[in-house]
Amino acid sequence: MPDVLDDSPYDALLLLSFGGPEGPDEVVPFLENVTRGRGIPKERLQEVGQHYFLFGGVSPINDQNRALLDALRKDFAEHGLDLPVYWGNRNWAPYLTDTLREMVRDGRRRVLVLATSAYASYSGCRQYRENLADALAALESEGLQPPRVDKLRHYFNHPGFVEPMADGVVRSLAELPEEVRDGAHIAFSTHSIPTSAADTSGPVEAHGDGGAYVRQHLDVAQVIAEAVRERTGVDHPWQLVYQSRSGAPHIPWLEPDICDHLEERRAAGAPAVVMAPIGFVSDHMEVLYDLDTEATAKAAELGLPVRRSATVGADPRFAAAVRDLVLERAADERGQDVAPCALGALGASHNLCPVGCCPARAPRPAAAGADSPYA
Repeated sequence: MPDVLDDSPYDALLLLSFGGPEGPDEVVPFLENVTRGRGIPKERLQEVGQHYFLFGGVSPINDQNRALLDALRKDFAEHGLDLPVYWGNRNWAPYLTDTLREMVRDGRRRVLVLATSAYASYSGCRQYRENLADALAALESEGLQPPRVDKLRHYFNHPGFVEPMADGVVRSLAELPEEVRDGAHIAFSTHSIPTSAADTSGPVEAHGDGGAYVRQHLDVAQVIAEAVRERTGVDHPWQLVYQSRSGAPHIPWLEPDICDHLEERRAAGAPAVVMAPIGFVSDHMEVLYDLDTEATAKAAELGLPVRRSATVGADPRFAAAVRDLVLERAADERGQDVAPCALGALGASHNLCPVGCCPARAPRPAAAGADSPYA
């Protein structure tokens, strides 16, 4: 049996994700949860819901989270990390508040949180912390003593996140016809967000054109492109592109859109493109629809050969990376010297989000048990 690893002072890990419908009847209620407070008419939700109905009204994200849970539990057990793993969602069952209530009843007092979003942004980090604060406050209002909750740092440049994606790009290049393979471009894709949110992402010192959100993605893309060159002997041109835009058309969002990019690459004479969704942890709906359906159809219309590389999902290297992040944070909490693991030029991210990091849409107080103040 492996030696038991020291995860003190923590007694549980919470996998915190977005959630998704698991049947046609759940699609509109799920979208109502996601858009609550935005005044979006039900007719518009029905229109957006068509993306889900193309796949039987089922988002793959919940099954992908179940697979990741299994991978984490397997990795932890094999390496002697005796840390129970729970799962809660922001927008659908199992709901975050319900899972935290279960954890309290199980006696969990110090909880680490792994969010299924690897990069800095309001929606990818601070909003998850706001959801945690709201859930903890709800427990307190019920007379329960909420646990202390600490969110793991951003893992966008951890080797266990980056290396599986580099492997995926190499595999996708190999799947292209030989005559277009060496000239193929790589489109590193991530979720578009309003430019105002991008510009204020990350700590205050990182604010500016694109903020930490864009810089982190560019850094990961550079690392993967270099790894691909080393493994294939070919220096493939690449660009960071965006997908899944929503919201009012007059509000500026990050560009170029993946479909516009494919048109530009075709017009410029690119023989093929590999679409690499580096902004996503798993092959959930935005990957399946925006890349595998919409962008792939656009490429077919253009006569442009494309392949889509895999996300990390439940890759054992990602599970091992989570174990590494857990032990790193636990050692730091115990006051031990820690050498965080990170690739690229930016270094490891912070454990505690500073004031002004990815500012909220409106000022909010921190609830008891939250690990960072809100600006």
